[in-house]
Amino acid sequence: MGKFFDLMAKDGHSCDAYRVTPKEPAKAGLLVIQEIFGVNDHIQSVCDSYAEKGYLVIAPSIFDRIERNVRLAYTAESVVIGRGLKEEIGWDLPLQDIDAGLSILRKELNEGAKLGVIGYCFGGTLAWLSSCRLGIDCAIGYYGGQINQYLEETPTVPTMLHFGTEDEGIPPSVVKSIREVANKGVSIFEYDGAGHGFNCDARADYHSESAALARERSTKHLSNYLS
Repeated sequence: MGKFFDLMAKDGHSCDAYRVTPKEPAKAGLLVIQEIFGVNDHIQSVCDSYAEKGYLVIAPSIFDRIERNVRLAYTAESVVIGRGLKEEIGWDLPLQDIDAGLSILRKELNEGAKLGVIGYCFGGTLAWLSSCRLGIDCAIGYYGGQINQYLEETPTVPTMLHFGTEDEGIPPSVVKSIREVANKGVSIFEYDGAGHGFNCDARADYHSESAALARERSTKHLSNYLS
C-alpha cells in the first residue's frame, strides 16, 4: 500500500522511510517508530492500517544510520542483532530522523494540521522522548523498555503508554516508577496476561484481546488530539 522514499535529516543523513497516503485528504499526520526489527512487514502493516483511518503516515528506517535495509523477522537471532543496533545508535540520532519525518508531514499537510507519534518497543521509548522534545500534538508508546531512564523529562503533550503485565523485560516496578512521575497528561494502561510485543501478530507474545483493546484506546487518543 505504501512506498519507500529518501528522507533527509538536518545533519545531512538520508534514510529510507515508508510512507502511506490515505485515499481521502489526510486529516492529520502520524509518525510511526519501529521496533528493534526495523521497518519490517509488521511496521508497514501498522502504517497501512492508520492510513486507512485517514492519516498521512511516515515510518523512518532508523537503523539506516548503521546498516541499511534492516528488516528482521521475530527470531532469537534477530533480537540479538536488533538490540546490538539499538545500543550502537543510541537515542539522539533517531530523534533527528523522527524530526525529519515530522517536517515532511508538516510541509505536506494543510496549515494547522496536527501531528502524532506512535512507537513500539524501541520506538515506544522514542515516542516518550518525542513527546518531551519535538513539539508534536500527541504521542503513544507501546512497551517502551527504557522510558524509566528518562523520567526527568516530562511530556508536553497528551501521551498514552501501553504495557503487558507479563513483560519480562519491563517488570511492574518499572511501570510503577513511570506512574509515580507521570503528569496528568500521561495515560498508562497495563494488560493482564500480555507479554512484550503483544500488539504484533507475527510474534509469539501476540495477545489478541490486549492488542484490540490497546488499538481501540490508541485510535481514540489520536482522534481526540489530532482532530
